[in-house]
Parts: sequence; C-alpha cells; structure tokens
Amino acid sequence: MAPPNILVIKLGAFGNIILSLSAFASIRQHHPGALISVLTSAPYADWLRTFPYFDEVLVDPRPDWWDFRALHRLGRMLADGHFSRVYDLQTSGRSSRYFRLFPAKHRPEWSGIAFGCALPDRDPKRNAMHDAERQQGQLRQAGITAFLPADLSWCTDDIARFGLPSAFALLVPGSSPNRLAKRWPAARYQALAERLLEQGIQPVLLGTGSEAPLAAEIPAARNLIGQTSFGDLAELARAARFAVGNDTGPMHLIATAGCPSITLFSRDSDPLLCAPGGPWTRVLQRPDLADLSVEDVLQSLPG
Repeated sequence: MAPPNILVIKLGAFGNIILSLSAFASIRQHHPGALISVLTSAPYADWLRTFPYFDEVLVDPRPDWWDFRALHRLGRMLADGHFSRVYDLQTSGRSSRYFRLFPAKHRPEWSGIAFGCALPDRDPKRNAMHDAERQQGQLRQAGITAFLPADLSWCTDDIARFGLPSAFALLVPGSSPNRLAKRWPAARYQALAERLLEQGIQPVLLGTGSEAPLAAEIPAARNLIGQTSFGDLAELARAARFAVGNDTGPMHLIATAGCPSITLFSRDSDPLLCAPGGPWTRVLQRPDLADLSVEDVLQSLPG
C-alpha cells in the first residue's frame, strides 16, 4: 500500500513560516510514513527544501484570478499530487480558494477555513489568537493532539568568515518597505550601537539587501545587511549576547534560535497575535516608536 500524500500550505511571509515550525514538526510526527509536500511562494522555496519536515516543495505562482490558464496549471499541479489531506496553515482568502482547484470528486480532506472543507477550524476566536496558538487549535480539530516545540537546530552555516569578536549583539533596524511605521528610528539604533561599543559589545546590523541604505545611518555598527543566509542568521543568533529589532521576519528566526531578544512594536502590529517565540523574548511597544527611548531599551536588555 502506497504511503499517503500530504500537502501543507504555507505561502509566507518569513516570520509566519518561523511561527509555523511547531506545526510543521507536529504534522510530520503525526504522519510518520507519509510523503509530505509544502506549497509556498518562490522567495522561500529554496530554504524550505532544507527543512527536515518535507519531501517536496511546490512553488505557488500566485496567478491572478482572471488568468484561467495559470489557474488551470496550478490546479493540475495540485491534482497530480494525489493528496489525501491538506493542511492549509496560511488560511488566507487565496489559499482557501485553492480548495476549489481540486476536482470536486477528488478533493482531499482539507484542514483550514475553506467553505465546505472536511476539517474546518470552527474556533470563533481564531482571529484573536497568536499565530502559533491558532495553528495548534486548527490541528487539534484535524486530529493532531501531540505538539513538538519549534526547532531550528538543523538550520546552520559557517559564520567564521565574518570575523566577529566574542562579544557582539544583533540589531535588526528594517521592516517591510510598505510598513515603515514598524521601524524604530535609525538614529536611535545609532545611539544604541554607540552605547554598546562603550560596553565592549560589537553591534552587528542584519537585514535584507533592500534595507542596505540603513547602514549609512547606523555607522557605529558592523554592517552585515544583505550578506547573510538563513543558516547564518541562526548561527549568529546562537553566538550573540542578545538581539534588538523591529517586528520583522529575522527577529522571529533569531529569537527561535535561542538568542535573548527584544522586539519593538508600534501600533502597526499586535504582539498578542504575532510576537516572536523563543526561550527569552521580550516585547517593547509604543504606539509611535519615536517615543521609545534608548534608555528604555538598555534597561530591558538581559543582565
């Protein structure tokens, strides 16, 4: 008898993928002999191929709803997987519509919020829950009752090439370019970096390549923006004294990898729904992050 084929849908974004690590591991544990595929967006496909939970990575081309040919190709790719069960961990309008791309007579058991699915998440409070808690509740309703902790021990790389001192701290000053209200002012990061240098701690900037201009505003820190892999981020997190950053994807990875982390939130996002997890995490929130002082951050650092 062939093993069952399982599909997990997680299209993004970066932080949401990190918040799904426990769900990924728990699905694998619940289906030990299954062939498990994940459907994700192109920016995360190569990284998800390194995850120990999936046998195959499928890339969602994110077709426009009026592009019937592209939708047909996506539907054919999904149907060819012969999936017996789908765990839609994205639970967005887009991912829920994919339920209808399967032939009506051959729709798999679907865990999510798609209308008419076999394993719906019926919790009326699901949209008021933290992302990780919501996913756990969804999986319970689909019959998964044993949950593993989020784990990044498999995510590694060699950071010796950076030549960092033994005492360094991570600063993550960026965010989505469409949500600049999530950023603590760069001048505050510069002031924090100067204070850390006075204490003998080398500040290190992290972020994506598009955030490179921030380095010019924070010259006191060593600039690694755009120079790190996902494995580098995990290894840097394990070696750093602590991390301070905005509510953005790298902070989720850094905190989950075990680095003591302080994440800064404005009114633009809610830590009750999406705060990073990890063994030592703290949230500092101000409606306007311009009102958060360097002293507030320094006083919150781990001793």
